[in-house]
Amino acid sequence: MISFKDKRIRTLILIMGVLVAIALLVSKLYYGSLNKSVDPRVTTARELYSEYNALAETNDFEKIFFLLDSIERIYSNIPHYNESYEVGVLYNNRAAALLVMAMYNDSISINSKFFSAQPVDTLWQMAQRAITTSINIYETWFEKYGNVDETDLRHVVEADFYIGLDSYSEKEKSKYLKNRIREIIDAQYENRRRLSVSYTNLGIIHRNKEEYELAAKQYIKALDLWDRNLVAENNLNLLMGLPLKKRNLIQKIFPPKRDEENND
Repeated sequence: MISFKDKRIRTLILIMGVLVAIALLVSKLYYGSLNKSVDPRVTTARELYSEYNALAETNDFEKIFFLLDSIERIYSNIPHYNESYEVGVLYNNRAAALLVMAMYNDSISINSKFFSAQPVDTLWQMAQRAITTSINIYETWFEKYGNVDETDLRHVVEADFYIGLDSYSEKEKSKYLKNRIREIIDAQYENRRRLSVSYTNLGIIHRNKEEYELAAKQYIKALDLWDRNLVAENNLNLLMGLPLKKRNLIQKIFPPKRDEENND
């Protein structure tokens, strides 16, 4: 015979099961709708980019650069995207791969005939060029979009966004534009951290060249943009002979909220 307590447990389990099912359905509908709102001209680029992390883990640098080049070709053929923050991300990822090869040249296997044949100094130079390009792209993009509020953003984006969307209906174009505006609003915040990472990487370049004053300046710029950039802070501490900092367990588990991190 089932006790009252057992019935309560069964009822609770049933309710939890229903709630989970509803949550999964809502999630599926939401993300399905969101994916349908993404500009169809760049969906292939985003699908390709999902392969980046797996390639980075295997140090398959030949495929990494082929992948990044393929993605950039897609963006460069669309006026709205050819100098977008997405392209800045691609150059920063190129720089990161080149830095790994340059810094750990003696301890990792470089799965690439081209890059394995390059002198280490050449790898450092290539990394610096990629970093400088990413910084220029981020800063140019931020000058155009960084301080535009949501009310005026539509007019700014419309100026070139619709070029190449002639075959789509007005309803579809409006949907893609709305989603793009939402992405740019997110990027207005994220761009500070992306630029901070680029300046950190540039600091690493200068430190390797024993240009310590220039390196310190880059780390300070990085921290001005994102004051929780632990890599920049520790590199600066290293130059100044100060102890390195570590994230505590809570910071590792729970990333800071946007309003807590925003330096504005």
